[in-house]
Amino acid sequence: MTQPLPRSLRERIGHSLAFEGIAVLICAPAMAWFMGKPLLQLGALTLMFSTVAMLWNMLFNYLFDRAQSRLGFERGLWARVCHALLFEGGLVVMLVPLAAWWLSIGLLEALLLDIVLILFFLPYTMAFNWIYDVLRARLLARREAQANAAICRGA
Repeated sequence: MTQPLPRSLRERIGHSLAFEGIAVLICAPAMAWFMGKPLLQLGALTLMFSTVAMLWNMLFNYLFDRAQSRLGFERGLWARVCHALLFEGGLVVMLVPLAAWWLSIGLLEALLLDIVLILFFLPYTMAFNWIYDVLRARLLARREAQANAAICRGA
C-alpha cells in the first residue's frame, strides 16, 4: 500500500470545513426535530459546537504533541486511547454547559444530548474520512494521468 501524499494547510482547512459544514447540515435539523426547538436556535448551537470543536482540536493536538515530545512516549494503542478520551472529555466539559445555557435545559439533559452527538460523530467521522480519502485518491490519480498524458503529448 502506498503512502498518501502529504496534505497542505489549505487542504486540511478545506477538509475541516467540509467535515463540520456537512455535520451542521445533518445535526441542526435532526436536533431541532428531536428536541422540538426552532431550527435557527439549534443551527446556531451546532455552529458554536463546531467552532469550539475545531479550536479545541487544534489546541489539544498542539498540547498533546508537546507532551509527547517532552515525555517521549510512542503513539501506540494506550496513547491513542488516552488521546481520544482526553479530547472527548475536554469537549464534554466545554459543550455541555454551553448547550445547557443556550437551550435553557439542565446539565443532565445537555449531557445526554452530547452523548447522542458523540454516538452520531463516531460513524460519521469514519464514513466522512473514508469517502474523503477515496475521492482524494481518485482526484490525485486523475491529475497524475492528465500530467502523464501532457508529458506524452509533449514528447
